[in-house]
Amino acid sequence: MKQEQLQALQPKIFAGFETALQQGKLGHAYLFSGNFASYDMAIFLSQALFCQETNGVLPCGTCRNCRLIANNEFSDVTVLAPQGNVIKTDTIRELVKNFSQSGFESSQQVFIIRDAEKMHPNAANSLLKVMEEPQSDIRLFLLTNQEEAVLATIKSRTQIINFPKNQPALERMLEEEGLLRTQARLLAQLVSSMDEARNLVQNKSFLDLMTTSRKFVEQLLDKPDAAYLQVGQLTALAGEKAEQARVFDLLALLVAEDLTRKNACQAMEEILAVRRMWQANVSLQNALEYLVLHLARG
Repeated sequence: MKQEQLQALQPKIFAGFETALQQGKLGHAYLFSGNFASYDMAIFLSQALFCQETNGVLPCGTCRNCRLIANNEFSDVTVLAPQGNVIKTDTIRELVKNFSQSGFESSQQVFIIRDAEKMHPNAANSLLKVMEEPQSDIRLFLLTNQEEAVLATIKSRTQIINFPKNQPALERMLEEEGLLRTQARLLAQLVSSMDEARNLVQNKSFLDLMTTSRKFVEQLLDKPDAAYLQVGQLTALAGEKAEQARVFDLLALLVAEDLTRKNACQAMEEILAVRRMWQANVSLQNALEYLVLHLARG
């Protein structure tokens, strides 16, 4: 992500870290709570520490070190993510061994742990020891979207920075990338990060799903019987479980755009109800057909 975009998405956090860099007061352990540009901020701060051509304290983004860090190829910046649904104890113990060593490029090292809440408790405890008494010049960034699931002992040894979603800025960026205003507004409400938004924008079937969902809701509120014919189109665009979950998110967001419309409140209640049916293993098609028939009966 470009520095200007990061600053636009998280202006207060950006300004705070710029001041910390200027004063030489960047901490050694942070917990970034929330997915909205938190990884990009960790990468940005890593670049600031190793940049060869800084603009004041800000990284240039184009020198060798900045490019390697952006591509996750810099030897002194280690990014760790779960394999499956857990970060194993052995993985953290191996990481901890590196904490006592100087970096290859300089004396510093940066460690970024994504989805930190997925650390096995034993893994988290292994990390605690070096967080309390780091043996070398290290920076540790723990990233999570489920702060409540991170061990309290870990949180107590970090500076916690919350990354709230900046929906207006996200909408503007999505419009700049070519989306219509209505599409940008809907997608900005749906996603939790810029990366997720970009991935969906590049997915033609998702864009088709947004369009079809909007048509379905229009008919659902005005002519429920006609909406029945749209069910097949919706299910054809959502074969995977994650895609089907997104269908319900889209329907709820679209109905919520104007709850003053006739049937809107009832439609919202029915969408929530059929989502629970789907979660109980009713097929998406059957759940949506039930939704249409129930609303058609009034």
